[in-house]
Amino acid sequence: MYQAVGGDEGLLRLAIAWHRRVMADEVVSHAFSHGVHPQHSERLAAYWAEALGGPSTYSNTNGDETSVVRMHSGNGQHQEMDRRAIACFDQALTDVGLVENLPLGQVLHDYFAWATTTTMSRYHDSADDVPDGLRIPHWSWDGLQHQRAARGRFARHVAVLEHGALAAGSEKGHGTMSSAPWAGK
Repeated sequence: MYQAVGGDEGLLRLAIAWHRRVMADEVVSHAFSHGVHPQHSERLAAYWAEALGGPSTYSNTNGDETSVVRMHSGNGQHQEMDRRAIACFDQALTDVGLVENLPLGQVLHDYFAWATTTTMSRYHDSADDVPDGLRIPHWSWDGLQHQRAARGRFARHVAVLEHGALAAGSEKGHGTMSSAPWAGK
């Protein structure tokens, strides 16, 4: 996945396009009302790179999955914001020319929709509910990749994520959004 999307450079272009789209959206931009890290797009691209099979730059320099999930937790339920963030991602795929590649565009959409509606929105009540020691989930052409022997709270987190992914769509755990640019083609 990482190579197919263009490596670090391709993911940075996608992160910049997505960030531009969300900042223009009156609902999703609210998530950034507290301010934006000056390297937000670079950090997001590094996170996506690691999740999609690239180097572990994000984990080595910025933190683990626990820190990312905590940033997105404790804000109550926000399905409309999630739906619109996914739509912004789909538009960003078009902006950077990835939508023409149907298999790649669909898999990237599936990844982002899964991450947005499971890992990033799992802990509505409090960031303190997020377990320590989470690892960035890895996604491939076949969807969510199972991590090595998970134990304790991490194992429960993975089980919840897998259940949520299966409930969200197809037997692979990632459905297709009808609003995606490639839907109906």
